Amino acid sequence: MSHQSGHQHHIWVQSHNPAKSELELQQKLQKEPTFYYFAFGSCMCPVDLKRSLGENTHPYVISPGVLKGYRLGFYLISPARKCGVLDVVPDPQTSVNGVLYELPWRLSEYLDQREGVAQGLYRHELVDIHCQEQVYKNVRTYVAVNKLKEEAAPNDWYFNVVLRGAITCGLPEEYCWHLFNKMYNLQQSHQKQQIKLSA
Repeated sequence: MSHQSGHQHHIWVQSHNPAKSELELQQKLQKEPTFYYFAFGSCMCPVDLKRSLGENTHPYVISPGVLKGYRLGFYLISPARKCGVLDVVPDPQTSVNGVLYELPWRLSEYLDQREGVAQGLYRHELVDIHCQEQVYKNVRTYVAVNKLKEEAAPNDWYFNVVLRGAITCGLPEEYCWHLFNKMYNLQQSHQKQQIKLSA
């Protein structure tokens, strides 16, 4: 928060009315254009998201949310991370847990860069997210453009970031175990394939 504006009377007002200056800051933030974003992979971790967006993203977390009618899968290999990364695919029988953010619109371009939209890795998909007993409409999420036929294993770094985000943002314990088992089993299968190839 800037307490040094160069106007002496302004500093006096702020120092004697902290509640008023806090209210002004909140009102300014509310006026800023925003968009809803549903993260289900590494972006669930606000610490890792900060790395790409350049500012603390914890304040923008609304709550854990649920994307119904989709399932998780590692159907994309990230050129940057050199491993399988998460995607969602339509499936009426299941749902995906994740984190719902309300991000300032000025961060939209940075998020697209992180997700490789210009490179054709991911594209926007607008979805409905069930969160805090209501439904958020037209929420942005990212889906892989050219999906693999078989899932690719994550590396240890991606594995840890996804789990840390899920746990930090309060996803259900059962779902966190589901994520852990999915990633662990993919890694085990990948290791077995590597052993066969090298034998």
